Amino acid sequence: MNYIVFDLEFNQPFNFTKNSKGPNPDCPFEIIDLGAVKLDDKLVEVGKFDRLVKPKLYTRIHPYVKRMTKISKKDLSTAKPFNEVYKEFVKLLDDKSVLCVWGTSDIKELIRNIEFHKLDASLIPKECINVQLYASKLLNSSHSGQIGLKNAVELLEIPLETKFHNAFYDAWYTAEIFKKINNDQIKPSVYALDKDSKIPDHTGKKTTLDKEKLIMHFEKTFNHKMTMEEQSIIKLAYKMGKTNQFQK
Repeated sequence: MNYIVFDLEFNQPFNFTKNSKGPNPDCPFEIIDLGAVKLDDKLVEVGKFDRLVKPKLYTRIHPYVKRMTKISKKDLSTAKPFNEVYKEFVKLLDDKSVLCVWGTSDIKELIRNIEFHKLDASLIPKECINVQLYASKLLNSSHSGQIGLKNAVELLEIPLETKFHNAFYDAWYTAEIFKKINNDQIKPSVYALDKDSKIPDHTGKKTTLDKEKLIMHFEKTFNHKMTMEEQSIIKLAYKMGKTNQFQK
């Protein structure tokens, strides 16, 4: 058995209204950075992967994404497209690979991007370990919710080698956390993806907000648990944003 610890960074559209082209419901978040660390059964690093991805859907970098990742349009202009990066990535895998992730949302978006580009998703291992889940139980047992990556790194006294919100280094940090907390109780499980979970396609269909996933997304992005006040602000901002009343 080997472990493929991977992380993604995404781009998404912005400045759209009901009358303009919005996110593609089949691929609302487009991968622009894919990083991975391969560990053997002794948790020794035996491979790594670090690639930027040239976007096809959303060629303008969202200001928020640029601010968090420091990835610019110029950086992506010389990157390979997703189909080529994916072919290189699967060379890291084999039939004994187990995915390790900091929250399972990255697996979901990886599969979405693979299927959007009409590539073979069956090459992706079916078993995974959600390192964030186990780290939260160990380090954040007195609180509800999931612990952020940066907080876990600090609590486990892992050296801060570089910035966060870089796919390769976030994967590296996740691998280091996995090494620290791994025990006989941590077992791979088969992940289940909600194939019907898509963003609104602006056709007027009624949708409901998954508040739990929305808050989890922010907690992962900012690497800390959202307070009740912060959660209220996020939910209110989301509702106000859907009205487009502040669009210029």
